[in-house]
Amino acid sequence: MSLLALGLNHTTAPVEIRERVTFGPDIIVGALRSLTESGGIGESVILSTCNRTEIYCYGNDLDPDRLGRWLADFHGIAHNDLAPYLYLHQEQQAVEHLLRVASGLNSLVLGEPQILGQVKQAWQTATSAGTVGKILGRLFQHSFATAKQVRTDTAIGDSPVSVAFAAVSLSRQIFSDLSRQTALLIGAGETIELTARHLQQQGIGRIIVANRTVAKAHELAEQFNGYAISLTEIPAHLPEADIVISSTASPVPVLGKGTVESALKQRRHRPIFMVDIAVPRDIEAEVRELDDVYLYTVDDLEEVIQENLRSRQQAAEQAAEIIDQKGAEFMAWLRSLDAVSLIQSYRGQADTIKQEALAKARRMLDNGTAAEEVLQFLANTLTNKLLHTPSSQLREAGSSGHKELLEAANTLFQLDR
Repeated sequence: MSLLALGLNHTTAPVEIRERVTFGPDIIVGALRSLTESGGIGESVILSTCNRTEIYCYGNDLDPDRLGRWLADFHGIAHNDLAPYLYLHQEQQAVEHLLRVASGLNSLVLGEPQILGQVKQAWQTATSAGTVGKILGRLFQHSFATAKQVRTDTAIGDSPVSVAFAAVSLSRQIFSDLSRQTALLIGAGETIELTARHLQQQGIGRIIVANRTVAKAHELAEQFNGYAISLTEIPAHLPEADIVISSTASPVPVLGKGTVESALKQRRHRPIFMVDIAVPRDIEAEVRELDDVYLYTVDDLEEVIQENLRSRQQAAEQAAEIIDQKGAEFMAWLRSLDAVSLIQSYRGQADTIKQEALAKARRMLDNGTAAEEVLQFLANTLTNKLLHTPSSQLREAGSSGHKELLEAANTLFQLDR
């Protein structure tokens, strides 16, 4: 049995590649079942966010190349086009990688807390799909506990650094006084909620929330004294927006060049600052070509984010020590499963010998044999049968010069030679 993690993230692949291999909520269950049925995979979890797509697997016959081809084929991409961006972690490296991901040490924003919720959601989805068993179930629970310890025992989360925070920080560089600006937030998920919170803390003048489900937009907008609209109403309200920040799960863009061009005319070419956090992208790339539009993607935010990371570097080093310890703990548990199976087999064999000896002893008693003689028979039979095979193997080891086996037996049986 083996354990591996295969995937790509913001450090290995540009957004143009990442957006082609995302797993939206509408396809991920089918993908998990397809993956598990592809052969050799006993358990699987798919983690898909704007910055990463990763597959975690446990099974008898895991073939990384076949797994990479499955990922490419599922998304209709040539394997040779995808392969250069993929990374592979196996056994303890795979364990430590997940622990780092869940703890925010592998994120675009070091220590960001949203990733833990995304890892939990990936585990819950796979559990509901029936693709999580004893090993990945234990591994993901272990990652949750590790992430909690990292956040509790280090200062990794003390500074308000996130993609959402970076987007708001950048908007402050463009508009010095946010109290006069209107922000249009597209989507109603965790990232948009965090963005709205940061905007409110920075004194934003007005917030408009657009979402496919208007009721969810209303729910979020009410928290920040905002106004809710549907996605279809965006063209009518876009001219009001000085800041547009978008993060939806839409597989296609929700904002096109023509709509933005029309809004700019109505604004008399007053500039619009846009941040597209989504993968796949929500805003057509061609919008960047328009004058008076400042369009940034998640990749463009990296420079802004780096400026806010210095205070987290020391905490990250402390967190790495926790990861090493917790990774070793999980691998020790995983290795112990082999011993558990061996112990169960050995006990089963001993129990069979016991039952056979007991049956013979009872027959002797029924036939009138003296109890003392039966007890002696039972003790001798159990001793001889239980020691016969180990004794034969030790004699063979001695005659063959296998000293390491003799030393192992001495340790195993705690013998005083």
